Amino acid sequence: MRWICIFMILLFHIPLSVVQGAGKSVPILMYHSIEKFTGSGLRDLYVSPQNFEAQLHYLKENGYTLLTFERWNEITHVKKPIFITLDDGYKNNMNAFRILQKVKDANFQPTATIFVAAGFIGRPKRLSKEDLRLMSNSGLFSIQSHTMFHPDLTKVSNYEYELKTAKEIIEEITEKPVIAFAYPYGFFNDTVIEETKKYYQFAVTVRAGLFKETGVSNERYKLPRQFVKYDTTLEEFKQLLQ
Repeated sequence: MRWICIFMILLFHIPLSVVQGAGKSVPILMYHSIEKFTGSGLRDLYVSPQNFEAQLHYLKENGYTLLTFERWNEITHVKKPIFITLDDGYKNNMNAFRILQKVKDANFQPTATIFVAAGFIGRPKRLSKEDLRLMSNSGLFSIQSHTMFHPDLTKVSNYEYELKTAKEIIEEITEKPVIAFAYPYGFFNDTVIEETKKYYQFAVTVRAGLFKETGVSNERYKLPRQFVKYDTTLEEFKQLLQ
């Protein structure tokens, strides 16, 4: 049931229009597994390492600046700001780590954000504490929160456990502040936003679109993302950035 729910959200997520106003339009890309799809799970939640590397090369060759949420304020003055995010904390995200190391050079300093479900850390097919420390200490990855156990937050009562405890666990592992959050399944409402604001400065959704700051209420807790799928071609990838 959980996978069906995720699939329906990601396949039919409602576009969030880019409102005209001051500031740049900033793509926030959404990934999950960086691995060749072999038939297990949902195909669209995978991106092959080859495609991921080609997409990174495109960003590198076309002057994009990859940011994490700790560097949010830089979006107003860097060239072509963009965020790469990966949800859940799968072990195959180590493929993304190796690719970022590979494409890095003196002129291109790639970074990405992993939203980790803290209660799943160290389980089979999930990143371990050691993995997360390695990635965080490399300077290539920011490790942020995706709750403890990935529930639908519109149906839970113990927000402190899912939001605060998850944040504290990740901070203990990385010894760095956790300031950003990804809503499981993209589900949120006004109550969820208010609870999230107690612990985080940013929250991302699964709504499609580019972010453009307009000053509306809670806009940093409703950040849209562009979903990169397994069969996304390089031409389609370019369109996601516009």
